[in-house]
Amino acid sequence: MTGFAALAGQPVIAGGGLAGLATALLMDRPCVLLSPAPLGRDAASALAQGGIAAAIGADDTVALHVADTLAAGAGLCVPDAVSAIVGAGPDAVAGLRALGVVFDPGADGRPDLHLEAAHCRARIAHAGGDGTGAEIMRALVARVRATPRVTVLEGARLRRLVVRDGRVAGVEIVQGGVVVALPTAACVIATGGVGALFPATTSPPGGQGLGLACAARAGAVLRDMEFVQFHPTALAGGPDGAPRALVSEAVRGAGAILVDETGACFTDGLAPRDVVARAIAAHLAAGHQVLLDVRAATRGDFARHFPGIARACAARGLDPDRQPIPVRPAVHYHMGGIETDLNGRSSVPGLWACGEAASTGLHGANRLASNSLLEAFVCAGFVARDLDAVSLPVPRSLGEPVPDAGGGVDLADLHACLGRAAGILRDEAGLARAARMLAPHVATDDRALVGAMLCLAALERRESRGGHSRTDYPATAPVAAHSRLTVGRARVLLAGLSSRDPVPASADGMTVP
Repeated sequence: MTGFAALAGQPVIAGGGLAGLATALLMDRPCVLLSPAPLGRDAASALAQGGIAAAIGADDTVALHVADTLAAGAGLCVPDAVSAIVGAGPDAVAGLRALGVVFDPGADGRPDLHLEAAHCRARIAHAGGDGTGAEIMRALVARVRATPRVTVLEGARLRRLVVRDGRVAGVEIVQGGVVVALPTAACVIATGGVGALFPATTSPPGGQGLGLACAARAGAVLRDMEFVQFHPTALAGGPDGAPRALVSEAVRGAGAILVDETGACFTDGLAPRDVVARAIAAHLAAGHQVLLDVRAATRGDFARHFPGIARACAARGLDPDRQPIPVRPAVHYHMGGIETDLNGRSSVPGLWACGEAASTGLHGANRLASNSLLEAFVCAGFVARDLDAVSLPVPRSLGEPVPDAGGGVDLADLHACLGRAAGILRDEAGLARAARMLAPHVATDDRALVGAMLCLAALERRESRGGHSRTDYPATAPVAAHSRLTVGRARVLLAGLSSRDPVPASADGMTVP
């Protein structure tokens, strides 16, 4: 880490996905960008297939997009956030094009638009058919590398936030096995979601919620941690812990239908994701196969429309033009995260968050398809604008980094724990047992802390809403309320659980392998 001292005082952006790259590009001041992997790799943004939702069609309006977002969010969206982020959608598409993103053109030369579930209009701008995330990342990575004021530290991750007098005073960074303390009064967490904590996920291996843990240990409020979105149609099969190939919702939008082994259509494939995921999980649990039949929709031309998915199918010996694709749900997106305002500010002064790591209020209890790339880019712009406007105090020396406490939970055990307890269907016994199992590890293991906070929030939400479904509380409460947790309150709740009698074994909720 030669020359590290010269970076003191610059804002530090943790995360090399779309949210982190865009924050760095859209601000005017020098900054440091931490990318745990080589820039552009191991980022969920690069895997995004469908595209970016924006009201740019001739028959569309921002008001319609807002209404669809609110409906999908099942009462927990923050209306002001929805209006601001969705309202910036057309400018976001234009801004990405200005940064070099090449969207697939329609007949009129404007971006072609796909239809996806729970959207009332075709409004998904896409690139490379189903390679939108990869194209966006290609363009933004090239821009970041060509921007001298952005110092990129590859193979570096945020280890800890240093807080003094109630505000961020620095960060501890790990690179090449070396821990360095860097003084700064501004840190942006854009580290992505928590999917890699589950056994079946479309997320890359780095999506373990470590940014959320850093924020929580610094005192930040985490909001709506219980809301996990299962994508209904991941390609079935593959080992636990390995990312599942996604079969984009745009395939269903193009006319593909969900059928079982008899050829019968058993659910509306264009219903909201939580509804479709539960229907598929129930059909699988009843002993059926679930298949996505695209043959009538793409008429022998599947690879031209969805080249990435076609390659993933070919690797499994599947030809979608000749046979239906076996699918099943997998963890895809975390609606909860670090609570922020519209400037991306958390409850800890000097700490911002954007992208999947943040809880902005856009997604509510169930994210509307393709609103994630929109949120990542738009909210990165909000954070960048806010950082450009603030005066950052002169950094003070931090001293030596805090030694690692060591210890932790095995990742395979964590997968099994959360897969059973916090899957598509949940109940009190399973959630309480999972929280107890994780409790001894939360002081030393960031993954265990995030998993425990997710289970605790799910325990306290005694209703079913959006991506959170309780078999023991199947009804939806008449009043929607956000959940909020701090690490201090989580410790109190865990202590209370540990003092109670052991929870008897029961169904932990539906595991989706």
